[in-house]
Amino acid sequence: MGIAVNVRDRAREPTPLQGLILGVDLDGVCADFYARMREVAAEWFERPLHELTEDVSYGLAEWGIATEEQYNSLHRFAVTERGLFETAAMIPGARRYLRQLSEEGARIRIITHRLAIRYFHNAAVTQTTAWLDHHGIPYWDLCFMKQKEQVGADIYVDDSPGNVESLRAKTLYAICFANSTNKTIAAPRANTWEDVYKLVHQQAKAAGFPK
Repeated sequence: MGIAVNVRDRAREPTPLQGLILGVDLDGVCADFYARMREVAAEWFERPLHELTEDVSYGLAEWGIATEEQYNSLHRFAVTERGLFETAAMIPGARRYLRQLSEEGARIRIITHRLAIRYFHNAAVTQTTAWLDHHGIPYWDLCFMKQKEQVGADIYVDDSPGNVESLRAKTLYAICFANSTNKTIAAPRANTWEDVYKLVHQQAKAAGFPK
């Protein structure tokens, strides 16, 4: 005796993360910003790479950057002359787990503050989209903005201590992607993209997804 299966009804079954918007930072979360910036800084300061510590704080004072103007000069050189946003390596697991989350129904919303310095926005945007396509990162929305809470995500993943604290102060769920710049930020923290994946599912379940 055969068993009838209604394929149309099965297709309508909700996926685990259906309706969830995941706000994902790029630098320090998907792209290995600090590793690439370290290479560019060694060239900029004409110093051997080994002299620049990997254990940096936000602002890169450990490399001798003392002012915002100095940082901006290095940053501008890195983007316009060395293609920083296009040449940074992908943090392991970003593509794999973002694809899984997307397949499970999450809407990936990339949120980055890469337009922080004036007059080279075209290079920043062009390099960003090229990098995302080259590495096969799935996303539906790409937002260039500082006030990340304004994009309306259900869960955020960010490495900037200031951003994480600001999001949490507004009672938003923010996963801190761990690196040397955010050692003092409390849980939820993710050391790897596998950790992010697990935390997203835990929070989604607690928040009542799928919806």
